[in-house]
Amino acid sequence: MGALMAQRKNTPKAPTAQPAARAGTERSTGALDDERIGEDIRGLRKARRMTLADLSRRIGRSVAYLSKLERNLTKPSVAELQALGEALGVKINFFFHETNAASHRKMVVRKADRRKLSYADGVTDHLLSPSLEGELELLMSVFEPGSGSGETSYFHEGEEAGVVLAGALEFWVGDEHFVCEEGDSFSFKSSVPHRYRNNGAVQTVVIWVVTPPSY
Repeated sequence: MGALMAQRKNTPKAPTAQPAARAGTERSTGALDDERIGEDIRGLRKARRMTLADLSRRIGRSVAYLSKLERNLTKPSVAELQALGEALGVKINFFFHETNAASHRKMVVRKADRRKLSYADGVTDHLLSPSLEGELELLMSVFEPGSGSGETSYFHEGEEAGVVLAGALEFWVGDEHFVCEEGDSFSFKSSVPHRYRNNGAVQTVVIWVVTPPSY
């Protein structure tokens, strides 16, 4: 599924749409939500199939500290949040949320509040799920002409399905090769090696459902 799913590969591609964050200089229209920061970190870590020990080694902090952080028993510094974002493959802005979010924020994502990641290969992923804590991940991928998951097939745990809202997306799933056009839907086991690309001249938009989350 979109570039988010090619985290889906073992090593995620680095998002490049926004300037690289520097400790103390990144700005957001939202605010760091103390009640969601731990949930975001835990959800991303699990989606990456990382243990607390794995993350601990990557950022140089103890497992005990990370455990408290995920349970919202402590708060990270800006530098630590930057390091966490780099280790988990997201920009620091991922952890910022709109301050006017309603009480139903754990069930609803407003259009203006969608978090997104843009990649150097021309793919932009919009996370439509309120969090990555559940069994399903919902996202929208926008593929510029010629963009895709790369020339090498990959596989991972779970299943994925989707529907093409605009344009067309070319798939390779195992030995199968097919093209889904506007209005077509698809579903396959993610354990089967797969890749995809927009081989057309117009933008392609796809809604994906993935289980378990693989952001």
